[in-house]
Amino acid sequence: MFWFSALKFDDIAATAGAIPRKEPALWRLLGEFFRAVTRDDPIAQRYVLLLRFILGNAIALALVGAAAGQGWIGELLAADQGGLVRAIVAVFLVGLVWSGQRAVQLSRGLNELERFAKVPGAAAPAYLDTVAACAAESRALLASSLRLKLATRIAPIRHIANSLVLLGLIGTVIGFIIALSGVRPEVASDVAAIGPMVSTLIGGMSVALYTTLVGSLLHLWLMVNVRLLEGGTVNLLTATIELGERHARS
Repeated sequence: MFWFSALKFDDIAATAGAIPRKEPALWRLLGEFFRAVTRDDPIAQRYVLLLRFILGNAIALALVGAAAGQGWIGELLAADQGGLVRAIVAVFLVGLVWSGQRAVQLSRGLNELERFAKVPGAAAPAYLDTVAACAAESRALLASSLRLKLATRIAPIRHIANSLVLLGLIGTVIGFIIALSGVRPEVASDVAAIGPMVSTLIGGMSVALYTTLVGSLLHLWLMVNVRLLEGGTVNLLTATIELGERHARS
């Protein structure tokens, strides 16, 4: 009989149970994310900020891809006379990249605060070093200046989002001008002249409607990112002031 026939089933089970099981990296990451977001801690909201930012823009990009699959994007670009729609999209892309940069910056600031709060001997952020030697009145003034500083980081993105609507309205006016420029009442009785007038009228109306549509939709898209950044800014401001007060009193 072979040597392993002497092994008992209980010994094999005990040996197998003694081997540590490693959790998959994905489950470990999800567990860490769940524990972080369920804490009543503004610092933990960095995960929520990045997740919402990525998820919201991924959904918007998926809708754009679906519209391109239906051929609507191609029709829109084909009717773009003078490149007004392309100009609106270019301005939107600047705001989208800028908002992504701000989201990463906010997450990095929250990470620095968590490192300082959890790791002994970690370097304190500049604001905490400043308030450490200040009185209560000075700390209140510094908190107000920090609030203004964080608010100014998002203000340009909001201005870009509002400019998209204005660009759409400008495109509407230009479209109506194009449409009405082809109307010639003196040749209205000429059958041969009706075709070009109708073509110019339809082209101008297409410019007016498409620019308004694109400007409004991209404004909504960018404003969603602005709202997310505002929430992240509030969390960063709250966590920074709380840690600053504790650091100053310690």
